[in-house]
Amino acid sequence: MLLDYNSLLLAIAFSGSSLCLTLFMAWLVSKRERYLLAGSSAMLLVVAGAGMFALYTIDMLPLVGLASFALLILGFIAAYAAARQFGRREASSRTLALFALASVVPVAVPFLLGYDGLGSILGNCIAAAILFAVARIYWGMRREAPLPLAVVAALYVTVGVSFLICGIMIAVVSPLVLQGPLENWAEDLNVIVSIIGITGIGALSLALNQSREAQIHRNDALTDGLTGLLNRRALFDRFGVENLPALTAVIVFDLDEFKNVNDQYGHATGDEVLRRFTAAITHNVRPTDVAARLGGEEFALVLPRCTPEMAALMAERIRASFESEVVDTDAGPLHCTVSAGFAVPDGGNASFGSVLRGADNALYLAKRSGRNRVASWGLHLVA
Repeated sequence: MLLDYNSLLLAIAFSGSSLCLTLFMAWLVSKRERYLLAGSSAMLLVVAGAGMFALYTIDMLPLVGLASFALLILGFIAAYAAARQFGRREASSRTLALFALASVVPVAVPFLLGYDGLGSILGNCIAAAILFAVARIYWGMRREAPLPLAVVAALYVTVGVSFLICGIMIAVVSPLVLQGPLENWAEDLNVIVSIIGITGIGALSLALNQSREAQIHRNDALTDGLTGLLNRRALFDRFGVENLPALTAVIVFDLDEFKNVNDQYGHATGDEVLRRFTAAITHNVRPTDVAARLGGEEFALVLPRCTPEMAALMAERIRASFESEVVDTDAGPLHCTVSAGFAVPDGGNASFGSVLRGADNALYLAKRSGRNRVASWGLHLVA
């Protein structure tokens, strides 16, 4: 044997245990990321499997060999579950249980019949297949973080190939019954690759978790919690630096008599009214349009490549859509309206702030003219 095999297995136990504890602590900090708990469980099972395999190489007892492969396979299935949870495609407990049963039984039968060689071949090949499946999941999600997720997928493939090589080596040397401890270069390679894989996957998993947490915090800071639209800060971050292009319209909406809605029907009804208006916006805008809640009952819409006539039609369509909404309350049906004002840059040299002020001025004109209407700044009034 080229290397001390049991020392390599001990290295897997140490690195796996450290990663197990690290992922578990990370999950305690961010419990909504359930893939961290699944990953921690996967490492715990892999460490247990490595420990049982170390015992198996001493006495070659079939039940110990079966336990080692069963624990490894269950650990890889837990890694599969973690990958799906990372991609927000969580598998049901029933599906995972059937997956585990279908993976462990083909390995258990040969071991229980005394054919530990055949059981080891199947165990290595099934482990490789599961690892390839995990790699495929991460590869399919690489748009979120192209390089880290591609490396994670590559590490899972590499570890899977090392298990496959072990299965092939056993098939060549002892296809049915093992004649003694597994001592060959393939087993050494498998353990070394597994150590590298555990270390690399663990480090990248933690980095991906930190990156996702940072993105979540950023989204929370730039998104209105009630409506899901951008907030005022996000809108000015996006458009407040440079002048707007010539064909860009800004529409400002303000719900009519909204304070009376809160006072008469309660804030829960007021929140529902805001959500209904948000739906009126999102159902009528184009994919390139940007909507935001400026605060309270005031909203803004930025329309790129939009003429004044198109802006007027868009504002009117949203106004009419919201006017047709009926909110059921304990005091009876509630009908609400909205006023809107819009403006466009003057020759493409106007800042976002100045165009927004123009839209605000048009909004005040719509309010003074009787509410529930659309007005323009510097153009004509649209009924």
